[in-house]
Amino acid sequence: MSDEPQSADGDVDTFAGMRSLRDGYVAVVVGSTGGLGSAMIDVLRSDARCGTVVGLSRSTGLDLLDETSIERASLTVGALHGEIDLLFIATGILNVPGVDPERSMRSWTSASLLGVFAVNTVGPALVLKHFLPLLRSGTRSVCGVASARLGSIGDNGLGGWVSYRVSKSGLNQVVRTASIELGRRCGLSVVAGYHPGTLATGFSAGRGAGLARRDPGVAARLCLGSLDVLPVGSSGGFFDAFGGSIAF
Repeated sequence: MSDEPQSADGDVDTFAGMRSLRDGYVAVVVGSTGGLGSAMIDVLRSDARCGTVVGLSRSTGLDLLDETSIERASLTVGALHGEIDLLFIATGILNVPGVDPERSMRSWTSASLLGVFAVNTVGPALVLKHFLPLLRSGTRSVCGVASARLGSIGDNGLGGWVSYRVSKSGLNQVVRTASIELGRRCGLSVVAGYHPGTLATGFSAGRGAGLARRDPGVAARLCLGSLDVLPVGSSGGFFDAFGGSIAF
């Protein structure tokens, strides 16, 4: 049996800090009050090589539905910290309030489709617009974005949950497109989408009975560990928490 720390579902945790980044690196986590985001904050603060961790969320004034608030947050981070070395966007909703994920086409509505798309696709796109220019250009810097396997078109064999699926598919395209532009400016930088797994948080409560649920802390460590070693040539890709490629 492995001596590495394991979660309840058997995930081997080998995270030993963001070793590919400069000593004293600056990290920013958007969505820092959610299950994955708060775990990211804890993991990064425990990394002795991390100099500064900035957590941003609606409670700090960053609203994914308000671009002005996103721009204001980026200007504040830039003024206080200059360039940043790590950005992780850990935001997302499963459905709009009062509307369950769709089980069939009969339940598709414009309100649900547009509402979920606004938060899961447009919001992170605007975060990338305003925060990727802060990524350090002279040395390696990284950006991870929480996506979901349900956003994979190639992996969709069950149907259903169209608002969530479409929004995450769109997010993967946003990440891919941003990576191309970022690569022209920061040849050493990496941006990638991640499926952290089904987490043991309120987000997945009551959904997918029988599914194994990953501890958020383990998910955060797995995603960060994978992002740390992801080669520049894989920028723009879509991965599971272990760094395995997922079909778009």
